[in-house]
Amino acid sequence: MFRKFQLSEETLQSIQEKGFTQPTPIQEKAIGPLLEGKDLVGQAQTGTGKTAAFGIPIVELVEPKSRDIQALILVPTRELAIQVAKEIKDLGKGRKIKVLALYGGKPVWGQIDLLKRLRPQVIVGTPGRIKDLIERGELRLSKLKIFVLDEADRMLDMGFIEDIEYIFNATPQEKQTMLFSATLPEEIKQLIKKFLKEDHTKVEIEPEKPTVDKIKQTIYRVESKELYQRFKEKLEETPFRKAIIFTQTKAEAAQLSKKLKEEGFRVEALHGDLSQYRREQILKNFRQGKINLLVATDVAARGLDIKDLDVVFNYNLPQDAESYIHRIGRTGRAGKEGIAISFSSDNQDDRLQRVRKIAKDTFKFVNLSKKPLGGLNKKRKPFKGKRKNFAPNRRRSFNSLGEKLGRFSPKKD
Repeated sequence: MFRKFQLSEETLQSIQEKGFTQPTPIQEKAIGPLLEGKDLVGQAQTGTGKTAAFGIPIVELVEPKSRDIQALILVPTRELAIQVAKEIKDLGKGRKIKVLALYGGKPVWGQIDLLKRLRPQVIVGTPGRIKDLIERGELRLSKLKIFVLDEADRMLDMGFIEDIEYIFNATPQEKQTMLFSATLPEEIKQLIKKFLKEDHTKVEIEPEKPTVDKIKQTIYRVESKELYQRFKEKLEETPFRKAIIFTQTKAEAAQLSKKLKEEGFRVEALHGDLSQYRREQILKNFRQGKINLLVATDVAARGLDIKDLDVVFNYNLPQDAESYIHRIGRTGRAGKEGIAISFSSDNQDDRLQRVRKIAKDTFKFVNLSKKPLGGLNKKRKPFKGKRKNFAPNRRRSFNSLGEKLGRFSPKKD
C-alpha cells in the first residue's frame, strides 16, 4: 500500500484515481529514500513504474503555493516529455501542482508565453530546448530543489552530454539529484560521480523477460563478407506488413538503411543522431504505413510503443543474450505469432554461444558458413554415423547446439 510512505491525503487520492493499488518494485525501493531527500540512481527499464517512482516524491516535496520552478526532469524525446508531464500532472492533481512540458519541434515563443502564464513548479523537458531557454534568460532555476535525469543512457546516446552538463551547472549546488537509466555504461558512471552525492541510494530492478513461446526463431550463421547479401535475400522472401531491423551501432543503422533504400525498400533508420523533428516524422510514417521497415539500435528503439510488428530482424546478434530476448520480444505479442530472423557472422561465434545458452532449443539454426564453428562444438566427439537432413516441421530436442549441428546438414537456400 502507498499509505505506508506517509504521503499526504491529496497525493493518496491522486494515486487512487490513477488506479495504482500496490507499489511496483522500483516504487517500493525508491519512494522512501527520495522522500527523505536522498540522491538516487535507479537502474530500471521502461514499463517498471519508474515515472511514478520519482513523480510521487516530487509532487510531495515541491511547494504548490510557490511560483518558482522547483523540479526539473530531463528526458530524451518529445514523446517522453509529454508522457512524463501528464503522469506527474495526474499525480500532483490533488496538491494542485503545475507541470509544463518543454521540447523542440514547436515555436519557442509559444512555450515562453506558457512558462510566464502558468508559472509551473515542475518542468519536464528535452535537453536542447531547456538549454535554449536558459541561454535566453527565460528559464530561471535559482530555486530548483530537484534535478532528474530520466533515461540517461539514451540521452547520452543521442549526444546530449554537453547540454546536460550545461543545464546541471545552471542549477543550485544544493539540490536533490535523481538519475534513472536502463543500463549503466562507463559514461553514466562518470556522470553519477560528477552529479550525485557519494552517499546516494542505488536501486536496481531486474527487467522481466518477455515470453518467446509464440515466436518462430531462425538464426543464420553466415560468412561475414556475405552478410548483407544473405540478409537481403531473407528480407525479400519474408512477407510482413511492419518489421524492425536491429543493428549494433548508429553508423551501421544509417549505412544499412541507405543501402536498402537504394534497393527500393521503404525503410528509415532510427538512431541517436536524428533531430527530434526527424525522429517523430519517421515514427509517424512507420505507424501510417508510408514506410514498413525501421532500422534501429537497441537504445534508439527503447521505450517505443510499436504495435503489430510481424517480424524482428537481427542484422547481427547483440553482445548479450538478454538483449536478444528483448529484441525478439517485440513481435508475437497479444497472443499473436511472431517471427524473428537473425544473422550471426562467422567471426561472432561467441555471441551465438551466449544466445544458445539462453534460447536453448527454441530456435532453428542454419549454418551457411564453411568456417568451423569457433568454440561451439569443441567438446563434441567427431560424428561417425550417417548424417540426416533436418526436417523443419519435425520437433526435436537437442542437448546443445553442437549436437544440433551434428545431426543435420547445413541448409542451403
